Amino acid sequence: MTDLSVANSASAAAFDVEAVRRDFPILSQQVNGKPLVYLDNGASAQKPVAVLDAMDRYYREMHSNVHRGAHTLGDRATAAFEGARETVRNFVNAASTREIIWTRGTTEAINLVANGLAPRLKSGDEILVSHMEHHANIVPWQMIAERTGAKVVPIQVTPEGELDLDSFNSLLNDRTRILAITHVSNVLGTVNPVAPLIEQAKKRGILTLIDGAQAVPHFKPDVQALGCDFYVFSSHKLFGPTGIGVLYGKAQLLEEMPPYQGGGEMIERVSFERTTWNVLPYKFEAGTPAIAEAVGLGAAIDYLDSLDRGAMEAAEKALLERANQLVETVPGMEIIGTAANKVPVMSFKIAGLHPSDIGTLLDQQGIAIRTGHHCAMPLMDFYGVPGTARASFAFYNTLDEVDKLFTGLQKIQRLFA
Repeated sequence: MTDLSVANSASAAAFDVEAVRRDFPILSQQVNGKPLVYLDNGASAQKPVAVLDAMDRYYREMHSNVHRGAHTLGDRATAAFEGARETVRNFVNAASTREIIWTRGTTEAINLVANGLAPRLKSGDEILVSHMEHHANIVPWQMIAERTGAKVVPIQVTPEGELDLDSFNSLLNDRTRILAITHVSNVLGTVNPVAPLIEQAKKRGILTLIDGAQAVPHFKPDVQALGCDFYVFSSHKLFGPTGIGVLYGKAQLLEEMPPYQGGGEMIERVSFERTTWNVLPYKFEAGTPAIAEAVGLGAAIDYLDSLDRGAMEAAEKALLERANQLVETVPGMEIIGTAANKVPVMSFKIAGLHPSDIGTLLDQQGIAIRTGHHCAMPLMDFYGVPGTARASFAFYNTLDEVDKLFTGLQKIQRLFA
């Protein structure tokens, strides 16, 4: 064992996973008569008591619309709402809260950016994405390409599930206007080397968007260090509530982009002759926002910040290492995506078994995974499969739960054998 492996093992051992699990009430239940083993965190993570309490307290003690209420409840709600924005700013290390836009989630954030950048595109321009993107980082660009005459061009991936850097270098050219790429693949768990890709793009004046939906549950991004123009993610994968997400954008670019939706809050002055826009970030936040959800997201980040991040990441790494060690105990099991740098996500297939059958039979044993194409059909086509089974781990999962997953898979394999 290397010195680094010893250090990681020590950190994982120091992480009190049982104490952490007590913070997540949903994990203590039984499903189909078995203790719940929740391994679908890549689709949506569970919520700690801190988030539940923060949202309950908001509704019990301070609910009001924000910003213009001339009363105490309005002031309390506004302080909590804008406090959450500051929490997010600190989490991603943005320069200002002006650069933090509330959205409904990652999907809306990408659509907002795509529509905002559409006026910059013309026929023959190229938008570079990767073959491992979620549909949310493909379809909005295709829609904009149809409107503008631009073209969406995919960067290839290797059989191991890593970005083909030769493909990237060959595709980058004078027609490339936008690079939109995932930080972490939702199917493969691959952590992409986005920093050097952003650096190369910046040298050519190419705008960059990073989809961080699958990254932020596992590590904190630093948007200033990355140098990206936009970074997007969802709350519900970050142990916060559904219905809210974040768009980070460089202030200068956000100032230049047109509003995405019209209505209240996003205006400065309205007349029948002319309407002018509010300042950032409110220019992109039309209508009553998801106030309680913002408060919940802020609480989720505060909760994560209360944990030992190094120990948490080491514990997650130990989960993936255990899973990789057990693969050989299931005859016919094949991992899809074996990149060297991964978060704890394992997509797999088992010879002779359909992914949906695997998921259904595991559920009977109280084990929750995800099956299907995972909103990544082009990647499924690349691997020549209709879909995969996917176990996605979080810091509150245990090594015992990894063992239960593979015991369940062994039972299923023997049943069909």
